[in-house]
Amino acid sequence: MILSTRWTRLATAAVFASAIAFQALAIGVSWGAAYWPFMSVAASAVCVLALLRDRWPVGTASLAIGIAAVAILVSREAHLPAEPSPAMTLGLALMVASAVRTLPVTVAAAVAGGGLAVAVGGEIAARTTSSGSSVANIGALGWLAAVAIGLALRLGAVRARAASERVRREERLALAREMHDVVAHHIASMLIQTQAAQVVARRRPEDMPRTLTDIETTGTDALAAMRRAVALLRDTGDAAPLSSGPESLDDLVHRFGRSGPAVRLHMPDDGDDWPPEVTGTVYRVVQESLTNVARHAPQAGSVTVSVRRDDDRVTVEVVDDAPPPRPHGRAGFGLLGMRERVEALGGTLDAGPGDVGGWAVRAVLPVPREAE
Repeated sequence: MILSTRWTRLATAAVFASAIAFQALAIGVSWGAAYWPFMSVAASAVCVLALLRDRWPVGTASLAIGIAAVAILVSREAHLPAEPSPAMTLGLALMVASAVRTLPVTVAAAVAGGGLAVAVGGEIAARTTSSGSSVANIGALGWLAAVAIGLALRLGAVRARAASERVRREERLALAREMHDVVAHHIASMLIQTQAAQVVARRRPEDMPRTLTDIETTGTDALAAMRRAVALLRDTGDAAPLSSGPESLDDLVHRFGRSGPAVRLHMPDDGDDWPPEVTGTVYRVVQESLTNVARHAPQAGSVTVSVRRDDDRVTVEVVDDAPPPRPHGRAGFGLLGMRERVEALGGTLDAGPGDVGGWAVRAVLPVPREAE
């Protein structure tokens, strides 16, 4: 991401430099060599501020609009081309589009209004100082394009956030439902054990301590599961989960291998002793990862699924061997749902190119100590 941003900024700077050089040449040819330096310097200042907009969005936008306004006034009084130059229009358009896309509504409206004032002022100044106003018209069209692009990107971001929130909420609610089933199971076990204790008390009083200990253990497990479920419901959350149901990882891998690439599964022997929310999440990560392989990497020859336990955490890795180039867009709502489910349990999830090629998904889940 950092590398991509750096290349984008360099490309933008190159476009700005080309526009400044082009306008300097055009002004020098049409107005004379003495006329191009001032507007080139003003355009350069606006373009530099546009490149720095991410660090100081409001300050750079305000300063760029101020420079453009002063440049128009000075050019008008000095009988220079008074309208904003093409390079300055390009820098202002980028500034306005960025503000409309990312800044709060009132601030974005103020920046857009400032850009409109510069475009209108350039139009008026051009009509009063020169015979033509085609460049000023370009300034107005640049402002309109900037506002339209900024609004479109802002609307897209709003929709993406809404979809993300819906996915998170559904994922957390599904996980909470699974936890509810676990709690209900523990409570039912306690009721059965309590009824059995009454029989034991009459027939084998010496076994009562062990029976009471079993009831206490089941109640502790139920209380711990209830706390985790309540913690999940108190937070807001991500995406449509799929419960593991009665199918085990062995069944899932076997079913996937019948229609897709071969899958090698490495599982520890103590997987049945983990808390239900951990085993369910491990299943969810493997299921979504295999689904992504089927959708986005049909050329994969094999997939390795590794699940291991290290002290108080469980690590699950799904790695395929699909050759590059990788398709873009692997990070859909399924990955978002996986990440939310893992993070809801206090874990982490990473997805990206593998160390030796292919694509890798790695999740680390803590095992609650009260579940030990």
